[in-house]
Amino acid sequence: MRKISRRTILAGAGALAGSTVVNRRARAQAGEFKLKYGNDLPATHPINKRAAEACDAIRAATNGRVDISIFPNSALGGSTDMLSQVRSGALDIFTVGSPLANLIPVSAIPSIAFAFPNFDGVWAAVDGDLGGHIRQEVTKIGLVAFDKMWDNGFRQITTSTKPINTPEDLKGMKLRVPVSPLFTSMFRALGTSPTAINFVEVYTALQTKVVDGQENPLALIEAAKFYEVQKFCSLTGHMWEGFWMVANRRNWEQLPADLRKTATRLLNEGAVKQREDMAKLNATLETQLKEKGLTFNTVNKKPFQETLKAAGFYAEWRGKFGEEAWKTLERYSGALS
Repeated sequence: MRKISRRTILAGAGALAGSTVVNRRARAQAGEFKLKYGNDLPATHPINKRAAEACDAIRAATNGRVDISIFPNSALGGSTDMLSQVRSGALDIFTVGSPLANLIPVSAIPSIAFAFPNFDGVWAAVDGDLGGHIRQEVTKIGLVAFDKMWDNGFRQITTSTKPINTPEDLKGMKLRVPVSPLFTSMFRALGTSPTAINFVEVYTALQTKVVDGQENPLALIEAAKFYEVQKFCSLTGHMWEGFWMVANRRNWEQLPADLRKTATRLLNEGAVKQREDMAKLNATLETQLKEKGLTFNTVNKKPFQETLKAAGFYAEWRGKFGEEAWKTLERYSGALS
């Protein structure tokens, strides 16, 4: 048997160690942890712009070890499809709004009609105890919700037929709503014929007159070009909606703790920046949309709120959300029911 010298052993060990370092670097450069992040928002929406910036920052801060690819505009399916995918782990991260309420009803509580007159109340609630309550519920379905919600904005009604000034103007109108029981319940209480349609299909539904109108924040009305198929925009501000950025917990926890901490911090920072972007954008959007053909009117919200109260809307959802969650909401919003 040939004797192997100590020098040969050391040389071989050195080569192996060098190879390990090279392989580790190669893995890092190639993206040791490749994650897919999907949403149903247009690529031009402020959420996707700040999310892309955050993903670039994560890639840089982790030396390429965490590589998050973004799939906007329902490239991976509609919102209900992607919610199923993120639960199964086929999708790693998802920005989800109202469809989350189909699994976690209380996640819709910040969107209860006319709860918040302005953003100060919204951010106090969702960054505070109300948001904490919802995040605890999200963990029960195998997901992780990041600390900071992303802003979708206060929702306004657009129509192709007439402006909405009073609750009576909504009677019998075919109105697209998200796939969410809260939205359907609210607009049914206001007398419309609500039709639940995934966001990616809304433009076609408006164009072909499947529905008479829809309701969304101004940023989405502009980004999705609804002004091409709608005539009127009524500033109802009937509810605020944000997006939870959620991750499949099993997939997320495969990242080492230090990488998770970095990615979490940068995604939360991206959410705060996106809120600021939306505030600036909202200051100019009405003018931009007027120039593109929409006619605006401002609405007195009180008759709408009174109609909902008389219809039992608030009492119904107080029962569904539970006393603990409702009392937490009213600490920020004031009495609703």
